[in-house]
Order: sequence, then structure tokens, then C-alpha cells
Amino acid sequence: MAYDPDKDKMLKNWKCEETGLMVSINRYGDGEPKVQIGPRILMKKDGTERAPAKAGRLSVEDVLWLYDIIDEVKEKLSAMAKPA
Repeated sequence: MAYDPDKDKMLKNWKCEETGLMVSINRYGDGEPKVQIGPRILMKKDGTERAPAKAGRLSVEDVLWLYDIIDEVKEKLSAMAKPA
């Protein structure tokens, strides 16, 4: 079965304003919601967004921001998950 972009849904996302790192909860079709770390969206000097880039290695700032939001991410993901 081929990939269908219409079935790929972003359910919730967070963005670190300092580093541009994105964290999101995504679901493909009727599949299980999953957390994605990345991409990283940086700003150009003129204030517009550059094209998304891979998250790559995380800095201390990225890790501290992720630590700050992880409980909210866990709660949202748990609420979206189907009962076992």
C-alpha cells in the first residue's frame, strides 16, 4: 500500500521558540498516535521561516525545553491512545 499524505495527521505540536525544535503527536490513518521529535524550523535574518531541517543532535537548550513539556506530551498522547 502506497503512502497517502491525506491519512497523515498532526494531532498536536509544540515549538521551542529559542531553538526552532518541533515536537508533535502524529497519526497515520487509524494507527496509533506517536511522538515525533523534529524537524527544526529556524528563522532567516529577515524574520521569515527557513525550510524545515532535521532535528539532528539536541543541545542542552533543546533537552531542557523537552524536559519542561514532556509531562504535557505524555498526557496528550495517553488521552489519544486506544485502551489496551
